[in-house]
Amino acid sequence: MRAGNLLRQLDQRLLPPLTRAVTRLGDRSARSGVLTWAAVLSAAAVLGTAVWAVDDTPVGDRTVGEVTRVGVTDGDSVPGYLRSAAADLAALPASAQSAGDGTYALVTLAAYLPPQRLATVLGDVGVSTVFGRVPLPGRQTEIVKIPALRVPDDVVAGMDQVAARKDVEAADYRALAATVDGDSPDERELRERYASGAEVAAAEAAAYRTGCACVYAAVVRATPGALRGVAARPDVRAVDPAPEVYRLDRTVFTPPLPEQRDVVRPPADIGPSPAPTPDGDAPSTPPAPAPMASMGESSEPAPVVTTPSPAPSPAASTEPPPPTVTTSPDGIGAEPPTPASS
Repeated sequence: MRAGNLLRQLDQRLLPPLTRAVTRLGDRSARSGVLTWAAVLSAAAVLGTAVWAVDDTPVGDRTVGEVTRVGVTDGDSVPGYLRSAAADLAALPASAQSAGDGTYALVTLAAYLPPQRLATVLGDVGVSTVFGRVPLPGRQTEIVKIPALRVPDDVVAGMDQVAARKDVEAADYRALAATVDGDSPDERELRERYASGAEVAAAEAAAYRTGCACVYAAVVRATPGALRGVAARPDVRAVDPAPEVYRLDRTVFTPPLPEQRDVVRPPADIGPSPAPTPDGDAPSTPPAPAPMASMGESSEPAPVVTTPSPAPSPAASTEPPPPTVTTSPDGIGAEPPTPASS
């Protein structure tokens, strides 16, 4: 009995503490498991959010830096280009139009046209830009790009802006010529070049201000059927479709000039006639502008579109380099507008 009592007493004394200890250990394991699962779920949520945010980031424009060229380049065969454009237009499928807006195309005219004539040639298609040049015989003149959603109103307004810029350019050349008062051969040549630049700029300003017959190409957008209709008109020389063009700000258009008949090459510029003055004084008045050539009348070789040079500053204190009047593109707007659907 004593042994039994002893065991009962031991059970009464030892079992309750052991039971409480086991219970506490069980509670701790449960809490530890809950915390572990909570941490795992939190980490998974953070990781999922990060992955979703990365996937939701918009993809950058993969066409950055790519430039599409439509038209001719130096050394190209003009008849070959015209045949290629005609073949591309004939092969253009009706499915080439994009979302009902049509296909971009470069329309080259057979002669220089005034703004009012453009409505009959391009009136039923969406126009984006027109190309112009004053065809002075034997002189290189600047190629200008004029944004023109409304024809002919935007073309006339653009010509007025070019005329104002050319007036400033002519005045700058005259001011530069007045700063060269030496009598050495180099100074006389420099003075003559400045006077020639003023002469050409003044002639261009006068021509654009009167709405000259200076437009020779346009960028349009229309359905393949409408483009073929434009190509069949008498004033149109070629329609070069460009279904690969989606953005005009990443496209360079270089249409041939009406007087280009065989190969694209820089034009010959006769420049000023050398006439040294005995006293070396600069002329007090600028030379009279050269008369404008009639529409399409020019025997000079085909010019090449090049990057325009900035206008010289009239306040230069040192002797500036001689000017070179280049045949080059000059856009009035920073970015050509997208034409409306025809």
